[in-house]
Amino acid sequence: MVKISIAGASGYAGGELLRLLLAHPEIELGCIAAGGKAGERIVDVHPNLSALADRTFDNTEVNALADADLTFLALPHGESAAIAHQLPSSVAIVDLGADFRLSNPNEWEKFYKLPHAGTWTYGLPELDGNRDKVKGSTRVANPGCYPTSVALALAPLFSAGLVENNDVLVVAASGTSGAGRKPTDSLLATQVLGSMSAYKVGGLHQHTPEMEQSLSRAAGLDVSLSFTPLLAPMPRGILATCSAKVKAGVSYEQLRATLTTAYESETFVSVLPPGVLPQTSSVFGTNAAQIQLTFDEHVQRVIVVSAIDNLGKGAAGQALQNANLMLGFSETLGLTTNGVAP
Repeated sequence: MVKISIAGASGYAGGELLRLLLAHPEIELGCIAAGGKAGERIVDVHPNLSALADRTFDNTEVNALADADLTFLALPHGESAAIAHQLPSSVAIVDLGADFRLSNPNEWEKFYKLPHAGTWTYGLPELDGNRDKVKGSTRVANPGCYPTSVALALAPLFSAGLVENNDVLVVAASGTSGAGRKPTDSLLATQVLGSMSAYKVGGLHQHTPEMEQSLSRAAGLDVSLSFTPLLAPMPRGILATCSAKVKAGVSYEQLRATLTTAYESETFVSVLPPGVLPQTSSVFGTNAAQIQLTFDEHVQRVIVVSAIDNLGKGAAGQALQNANLMLGFSETLGLTTNGVAP
């Protein structure tokens, strides 16, 4: 058994982590910290976690978090670095925030308005070479939810040199849990139910440089994209529609074969049969990603649609997938690809 601690356990991602860890056969829970809710009963915040009915949230203290083999940091962006730098090297860390994802300090400071804390191994195992890097790391930056959906959709096509690097469009809709638990008027049921809205339009969303970073690494040259995020009237899930200009002479068969080959041995990523489109309800509560592509010959663009659970493959599920690799467990332990329906 390995001991796991969590900072930020009262948030949506933290709660999902707890749910997954409770079902993991090789893990025991140590410190369950939530600064602003320290001393409160966990089930008062996460009533679905009845197995923790006798526990309260702990204070966010470095010594308590360090009494573990691995610590998850499920904190707001910009808050992980201060704790991470105090934890001893003997404690492995998976950071679910953005603090260590970007390699370009200027991009970090532009979008997050804070000093750059450094760059860790990028924890998206399905991208070329990442799995071995995660296995050999004690510090892993868990990818963002939108960047995960986009990288899985497009990275293989860039790696194969099939699409142009300067004409990429992404429109993606996310459930409201992607905005976190902090109450705001824009997330009130009266504002969200029965409505969809765009936000941070025009290159303003903080996940834009992370998407460009993943795709640039896959392409071997700089990739630029336009990203429009949408808020959907659902609690969780992401549906990303990713479009890129296809290079001259590239066929639908080449595009499909490239995606299919890239993920044919992957447990958590599946390219659906032709004509079947992904939907968020199919990946609800899972660590799965479903992908489909079409080729619009009229404008010579490939359109790749991907669906993930933003709290699953987009956050807690992927964090556990990375932790399994870091700790030497089977990558799939405690995770599922089977969704909840209806």
